[in-house]
Amino acid sequence: MTLDSAAAPLEIDSLLDDPATRIVVCCGSGGVGKTTTAAALGVRAAERGRKVVVLTIDPARRLAQSMGIDSLDNTPRQVKGVEGPGELHAMMLDMKRTFDEIVEAHADPERARAILENPFYQSLSAGFAGTQEYMAMEKLGQLRARDDWDLIIVDTPPSRSALDFLDAPKRLGSFLDGKFIRLLMTPAKMGGRAGMKFLNVGMSMMTGTLGKLLGGQFLRDVQTFITAMDTMFGGFRTRADATYRLLQAPGTAFLVVAAPERDALREAAYFVERLAAEEMPLAGLVLNRVHGSGAARLSAERARAAAEILEDGRIVDQGTGNAQSRGSAAPDGSSPEASETHEPLEAAVSAVTADSVVPASPHVSHESDVSTIPAASAAPESVASVTTVEQLTAGLLRLHAERMQVLAREERTRDRFTALHPEVAVAEVPALPGDVHDLAGLRAIADRLAAGGTTTGGTTS
Repeated sequence: MTLDSAAAPLEIDSLLDDPATRIVVCCGSGGVGKTTTAAALGVRAAERGRKVVVLTIDPARRLAQSMGIDSLDNTPRQVKGVEGPGELHAMMLDMKRTFDEIVEAHADPERARAILENPFYQSLSAGFAGTQEYMAMEKLGQLRARDDWDLIIVDTPPSRSALDFLDAPKRLGSFLDGKFIRLLMTPAKMGGRAGMKFLNVGMSMMTGTLGKLLGGQFLRDVQTFITAMDTMFGGFRTRADATYRLLQAPGTAFLVVAAPERDALREAAYFVERLAAEEMPLAGLVLNRVHGSGAARLSAERARAAAEILEDGRIVDQGTGNAQSRGSAAPDGSSPEASETHEPLEAAVSAVTADSVVPASPHVSHESDVSTIPAASAAPESVASVTTVEQLTAGLLRLHAERMQVLAREERTRDRFTALHPEVAVAEVPALPGDVHDLAGLRAIADRLAAGGTTTGGTTS
């Protein structure tokens, strides 16, 4: 069972097969399965003939493990075991190494060495706020410019600010064009005695104050860095603006990934609205970890009522053993009410057990076949065995009732999103009880994602 929806289905295969699609960006809040979704899309696209590279910004190692690679770094590595005519490569953004590569590519060796050895640069490239998002933009631009792959799939940072990379060019431009940076660059641009006079007289008060706050050596490191980077600043802005335009181009598709939960879909709505404001092409919503039930005809209310009947002991006459509870003819003098109540209970239990919709619980293994429960009645006819079977069955019925409540809540939450954004195409991916650890798991997820969530399975990481 999946959620009923009026939203248009998201045609994943059509998106991946279209040669005009060159970049797919998976975005969303943290913990909704963006990394696994990106990897599954990469596997499917490669096995359908595309030459794909998956770029993850997520420092977790799940992607490498699921693709059978020891580790990922800033260099694309080919994934073995892809079943199809295409190729799959994967990489993980190394923020500092990407920054180093930019410096080495756009500065002469002497100036590059001065920049790379500068203490302020080392701090900036290792963890300055916003550097990761900007370097993600740079790496995406590099991959696209190389033209070695006909499809690039990007897994964005796992945070509330997953769209910060859209702001990176603007923030960088504001930083480089700021009054403070221009002021620090002025002495170097003036040069000679005039520059030194300006520095010693015009900036003496400012540098003295900053020196006390930040440290004189730190301020000198910043000035040295800015002087060395001066000729590269224009290149940063130019490349960032070009990548931003690339994200707006028709060959790019954004997929918003979310779970069918209130907070996650609220974030998804934010992403949808932000992408629209930035004129970024949105392909649709991947609704991940959707719960389902093969016994949806058994409502939560009926399941709870049946569980209460079992727990109250009104079905089984413990004084006469199991015969009556197994559906045999009622002995003379037995209550007609018991026989009448017995039929809806048996129907309710059969609905659950026949479809084997047992969530994992401390009492029942997820892999157990619930249809074997009635056979347990063949155990020795003791009060203890009857009680155990009935308690277990009542527990399963209550778990089913809880599952149906989850389904109803997810449906209401998703309906609110689709009511606000009816134009957004949706693909549902049902939940799995465990993580994905290999290509086979990614392939199974991709199959279900392409099917729009009409079969069982799903992403969990």
